Amino acid sequence: MKGVLLAGGYGTRLRPLTYITNKHLLPVYDTPMIEYGLQALYAAGIKDICVVLGGAKPEDVIKYLGNGYKYGVNLSYKWQGEPKGIAHAISCTKDFVKGEAFVVHLADNIFPNGIADFLKDFEQSDFDARILLVEVENPEGYGVAEINKDVLIGLEEKPRKPKSNLVITGIYCLKPSVFDVIEQLNPSWRGELEITETIHKMVTSEKHNVEYRVLQGRWFDCGTFDSILETGLFIKERMRGR
Repeated sequence: MKGVLLAGGYGTRLRPLTYITNKHLLPVYDTPMIEYGLQALYAAGIKDICVVLGGAKPEDVIKYLGNGYKYGVNLSYKWQGEPKGIAHAISCTKDFVKGEAFVVHLADNIFPNGIADFLKDFEQSDFDARILLVEVENPEGYGVAEINKDVLIGLEEKPRKPKSNLVITGIYCLKPSVFDVIEQLNPSWRGELEITETIHKMVTSEKHNVEYRVLQGRWFDCGTFDSILETGLFIKERMRGR
């Protein structure tokens, strides 16, 4: 499998710090945010990784990560330009993927227990996509999954009346068939090509098989100062015994 690490966006909720550098280089405890995703991919055996950039200060990411040699991986870069959604960012990697199964990891998402179990056996499976859900108290702020008798029947982005408290996290296992789905998308009210809508179309189509897993451990979405602080304190606590 190949890896895709998404590090675009302007980081508006993290201003004024993101006037200075890319948000994915901000520290989460003692490590730049983007390194957690990079380390998770490496630990899962993913060595060929494409970093998708766009928005604020992309050159800082390239300068910091380089060609990936110091991390034991091979890094390449794609330019998204203006942030037009996660699905649009994924579409920029079509020539990098070259027909292989791949995993997409949002660089501001941190999975403390790693992602190896989530990736296991996907490449050899008959599924076109695999998503990771997690139970939250405020699902209306996320892409919400609709489940009926343990079967995933749909996804909805930031609904006013969520149909469950299971939301989609920032990691996706995908097959190249996803690119055809993305090409058929229309921009959302935000002017973006939404990954939630992409997966929803795959779920409701007879042409695609989508599997879901439910995360039992912790997950952090580091998009605000409060979430970065919470994640950093959690990581610090875990390191005390080392």
